[in-house]
Amino acid sequence: MRLNYQFQLIQAIRNFFIQEGFIDVLTPPMVENPGMETHIHPFQVKSKYRQKDLELYLHTSPEFHMKELLSMTEENLDKIFTMSYVFRDEPDSEIHRKQFIMLEWYRKNAHYTQVMQDVEALIHFCIQDISQKQLPLKKEFKNFEAKSVTVQDLFFEYCDFDILDFNEPKELEQKLRLDFKQVPVPESSLIYEDSFFLLFLNLIEPHFKNFPYLLVKEFPAPLAALSTLKESDPRVCERFEVYLHGIELCNCFNELTNLAEQKKRFNFQANQKKEIYGYSLNEPNVLYDSLSRGLPSSAGIALGVERLFFSLLDINNAFYK
Repeated sequence: MRLNYQFQLIQAIRNFFIQEGFIDVLTPPMVENPGMETHIHPFQVKSKYRQKDLELYLHTSPEFHMKELLSMTEENLDKIFTMSYVFRDEPDSEIHRKQFIMLEWYRKNAHYTQVMQDVEALIHFCIQDISQKQLPLKKEFKNFEAKSVTVQDLFFEYCDFDILDFNEPKELEQKLRLDFKQVPVPESSLIYEDSFFLLFLNLIEPHFKNFPYLLVKEFPAPLAALSTLKESDPRVCERFEVYLHGIELCNCFNELTNLAEQKKRFNFQANQKKEIYGYSLNEPNVLYDSLSRGLPSSAGIALGVERLFFSLLDINNAFYK
């Protein structure tokens, strides 16, 4: 029954986006650059016939090729979505598998606040569909309120300091080591992302289980990745994540469209990956070409479909194999 429920939820997701005027698109799963994030690891493709590794990887996200579609102005692809398997070389857990279904959608000429509305509308649509089909919806989602909070507010509440005063890696690492002895910290020096998430995952995220729907926005600028900085406060980036009862569901960017800045960020993360993990990836030329063509202001988001499935439905929460 579990697979039947999942397929019905996938169909409900497709119905939502078609109803909202989005086009269902496909992107290649085998790519030259699978993603730029320091701590996300891809699977490299090997040719058994030629007995060698190829300069190709299974994608960790369809993002770069979706931005390629957005940049093709003659195609009129203003609102697009895709649902497909992506692949990440990470340990299996109750909320992660090496291959999992990712939903991504993008709005051209839009701000990420519109995607905030999309996420809530999608979840309400799925809940309504689940209820109509009399599937086992968790009782806490029969009537829930969405809560929104900034990362700065969370650090004030649970860590008692302003995270935006610590945008330099060494400063945040020192703060972590001196003031938060209860947090396990490795002896090796930390990049900003590591210090941030040691605090976030140990002291803040455990409280999220108390909220059926929590939107966390305005992450510190060093975590911008592919997102823009907020014009009125460049200490933060225009990025949000949504949690359903403590489970991270999705990650959204107001998309960075400046080619020079994107190259700078990619080179920074590529150097971190080489230093920490000892390997390098090809340059993301598909992304660079899209930005060169002139990617308009856009917003995009990636959502874990299995995480949505197990968050909403009252069934065993272990991923099927």
